[in-house]
Amino acid sequence: MIGIGRRGVLGAAGALALPAVLGATQGAGRARAQGRGVKIGLVAVQTGPQAALGTQLRDGFLQGLKHLDGKLGGLAAEIVPIDDELRPEVAVTKVRAALERDKVDVVVGVVFSNILAAIMRPVTESGTFLISTNAGPSTFAGRGCNPNFFTTSYNNDQVHSVMGQAAQDAGHKRVFVMVPNYQAGRDAVAGFKSRFKGEVVDEVYVPLTQLDFSAELAKIAASKPDALFTFMPGGLGVNLVRQYRQAGLAGIPFLSTFTVDEATLPAQQEAALGFFSAASWAPNMENAANTRFVRDFEASYGYVPASYAAQSYDAAMLLNSAIRKVGGNLAGKDALREALRAADFQSVRGSFKFGANHYPVQDFWLCQVAKRPDGKFQTETLRRVLEADVDPWAAECRMR
Repeated sequence: MIGIGRRGVLGAAGALALPAVLGATQGAGRARAQGRGVKIGLVAVQTGPQAALGTQLRDGFLQGLKHLDGKLGGLAAEIVPIDDELRPEVAVTKVRAALERDKVDVVVGVVFSNILAAIMRPVTESGTFLISTNAGPSTFAGRGCNPNFFTTSYNNDQVHSVMGQAAQDAGHKRVFVMVPNYQAGRDAVAGFKSRFKGEVVDEVYVPLTQLDFSAELAKIAASKPDALFTFMPGGLGVNLVRQYRQAGLAGIPFLSTFTVDEATLPAQQEAALGFFSAASWAPNMENAANTRFVRDFEASYGYVPASYAAQSYDAAMLLNSAIRKVGGNLAGKDALREALRAADFQSVRGSFKFGANHYPVQDFWLCQVAKRPDGKFQTETLRRVLEADVDPWAAECRMR
């Protein structure tokens, strides 16, 4: 419960910034009525123990708007915040209202794949572009690809396959696998197994709401694997890491995705030190765009950005580049789609472009949790595992 309390503080800090940015866009509605504004529906969970992830996502996009003086492609930007509450039926209702009542031009955001799956059809069938800044399920990367859908994150399988390759490279023969029981969890297992060729000694699926892992930790101890592979986002990750350390299991290498990251480290702290993760981005990446982003984000919000924030920041920069390329003409959908495909912006990740299915082609890294000289915790890149990686479903996409 300590982790949940800390995330509440972060959420409050982020909330303070939202009115400031929205205030900067006052009058955007009037400008838009004159054909000079753009309205964005920003979907970010703000309810429950996973709110820290939504706060990161939201604040990353807002930081992008700060760097762009509240404009996208020269058009005044107006944000319509949407809390999906991590409930698909709620997400659909709120997104439909944003489309039909608020007349948003673009829908951006989404942390969890089950929420993305719920809103995909309502958004794209309305002719509106949907840009996911985190959720990247395989279902929309292959045969389910959509001309109105883009993601600035990854295909779910990819990040997990990085850890599968890392486990293979480390010579691990027997690995215990544990993930939440939903689409992204299943994608995690598939991704890990795609590159790990050893034995999976057990494959455990837990509810997305689980916070007590004592039974599962006992199984891990009894199995005596060479390593654990786990994907436990948000509150699940906070509790698992703390309980894993307390159970005396830290001697078993902790290989994870979206379990130890900047959204959870403020609550995990020393319990996560030395634990591994895989990612396409980390705060310590050395390029001009990332240095500026991390510095100004921390100054704005008082905490270290996670990939949720970085990918959302890139989405703001992507939209800015595309809208500018079409001269602010949001009505020309085909031209705007081509401008989005061009991805003509400087990513905080460095190398970035879209594949044929509108999923990124990018590098992936093995990272490790470290404590900074200022006492804050962050993940840091150790080595590049995959270079300019194309997700495994792209070949199945037949973009209509």
